[in-house]
Amino acid sequence: MFHHSSKLQYPVRVEKPDPEFAMLLQQAIGGVEGEIRVAMQYFFQAMGARGDARIKDLLISTATEELAHIEMLGYAVALNLEGAPLSYQEASAQDPVVNAILGGMNPRHILSSGLSAMPVNANGVPFDMSHIYASGNVAADMLANVTAEATGRVLATRLYNMTEDKGMKDFLSFLIARDTMHQQQWLAVIEDMGGIGASLPIPNSFPQEGEATEHSYYCLNTSLDKPLPEGRWSQGPSYDGRGQFTAKQEPELLGDEPLLGNARPGSGAQQEQMSTTGLPPDQPV
Repeated sequence: MFHHSSKLQYPVRVEKPDPEFAMLLQQAIGGVEGEIRVAMQYFFQAMGARGDARIKDLLISTATEELAHIEMLGYAVALNLEGAPLSYQEASAQDPVVNAILGGMNPRHILSSGLSAMPVNANGVPFDMSHIYASGNVAADMLANVTAEATGRVLATRLYNMTEDKGMKDFLSFLIARDTMHQQQWLAVIEDMGGIGASLPIPNSFPQEGEATEHSYYCLNTSLDKPLPEGRWSQGPSYDGRGQFTAKQEPELLGDEPLLGNARPGSGAQQEQMSTTGLPPDQPV
């Protein structure tokens, strides 16, 4: 069960409406880096979180906060569309806005939503839930969450740099700060579980004797014209404390050439595919 307050989490102000910026803000709502993504990701992770109930509660709380961010962004989109022409004829009569309508604004803000936000990205593509990662493994989910918040913060900083509106900069500054906290809190969950070393490899519950450990810790170079770039990944102890990083400059080919047998009769293949010689079955060798 959820409760809602009529007040926004943070003030949203627009000094000068900008329909083109409204289109860009849609990415923060319905883009793969956006708030719909993280809200749904945290909800589904919470619904599948087993074990420590604190983590489930934290996921639910943060998911609900992300819904509040969708609400604020939707309001920001609508404010940036205030005064936008309702038709192309009207746009032609208002010369300063013609460029925004014909050269930048999303026509669906006129055609589909009546000058308000939509659950779409900046290109008008609806969010389809394909980037929701909820594995049931807390460590895997926390790493996915750090990535989600990191890409969301990258987007928010780009939007911040694309507007001169003081109200929008102030609002985006708040979202950037919350992304900072959410990155930190998901990393803190991993630390609370014993740290990244204790969490790796994910899942750490898989018995090591079931893993071909001779292949677990070498970094493989597959470039034909460059040596393997050396770094922390090619030498020293592994992060799980179970091995040592090494480097292999050339792949060791342990398998055979992948050759399939003949095609079966009735499979829709050519006759030549059903013959060992490659000739039609009724043709003498």
